Amino acid sequence: MKRKITAKKRTHFDQSGVIPYRKKNGRTEVLLVTSIRRRKWIIPKGFIEYNMSPFQSAKKEAFEEAGVRGSNTTRIIGSYIVRKNGSELLTKIYSMKVTRIFKDYPEKNLRKRKWFTVAEAAKKVEIDELARSIRKLGRLYSKK
Repeated sequence: MKRKITAKKRTHFDQSGVIPYRKKNGRTEVLLVTSIRRRKWIIPKGFIEYNMSPFQSAKKEAFEEAGVRGSNTTRIIGSYIVRKNGSELLTKIYSMKVTRIFKDYPEKNLRKRKWFTVAEAAKKVEIDELARSIRKLGRLYSKK
């Protein structure tokens, strides 16, 4: 009897994230956080929670991972897909103007956070589509 080998089933999960930004001395700055395991610079992001919109879920992640709250006015800045363990993760990226920075927040001891210029932030992240989204945010908000 022959064994039938089936292809690995692909699963798709949705995530959302924000690019937290502020204006300082006339320049737009972007807040990045480090990933927990690899310590790479990323944006706050996570799986979209069942009872939340993608932006609401991303705002929640921004508080938990970076200790910031922001305005409810947003734009979708871009998206990217990461393939991991046979699954695809689509991450939608939103802008979020930071209105409050907290000293204490849930993942304070797990991550670093740091403000960068738009150009510096785009160079720090490893995902090309995310770098493009950061540069797009810089163009959109540099005049405001």
